[in-house]
Amino acid sequence: MTIRPATRDDIPAIRTIAHAAWPVAYGTILTPAQLAYMLERMYSTAALTEQMTGQGHAFLLAEEHGTAFGFASFSVHYEGRPHTRLHKLYLLPRHKGTGAGKALLEHVAGAGQAAGDGILQLNVNRHNPSVGFYQRQGFAIVREEVLDIGSGYVMDDFVMERTLRGNSPRVPSGA
Repeated sequence: MTIRPATRDDIPAIRTIAHAAWPVAYGTILTPAQLAYMLERMYSTAALTEQMTGQGHAFLLAEEHGTAFGFASFSVHYEGRPHTRLHKLYLLPRHKGTGAGKALLEHVAGAGQAAGDGILQLNVNRHNPSVGFYQRQGFAIVREEVLDIGSGYVMDDFVMERTLRGNSPRVPSGA
């Protein structure tokens, strides 16, 4: 397995992974209509291009023999704070449990540490089994959050954080 920075040329692969992973991750949590709405809103070519170029999200791809099977996106110094924000982390379903998710997460943590951030933060649907994965990786739930995403839909999330080793101690989210 290799992990490398993704570019706009990788958007089709990212979309393919998202469209395969989301129904498995959220099929029992979200309605089919909300699932379709969120995939279009977050993973259309235009949305991913805006995330990469307009919002400055860095994307990583996990590959095996040159074929992408997972990705992560993140921002360092998120909202001007000493936080690295994990925006996305998804794998093709057959790659779950292989250590690839942890490897992507550790690459993101390494980027945050290199940037001098002290906290790695993410949102995860409170009903998503991935909450347990993140807890095993040292994350703690710091608050609950309900975000209106339009068209009558919300994201019902936990905000989770972990300290980045070797950097500043955990500071409250509001700081």
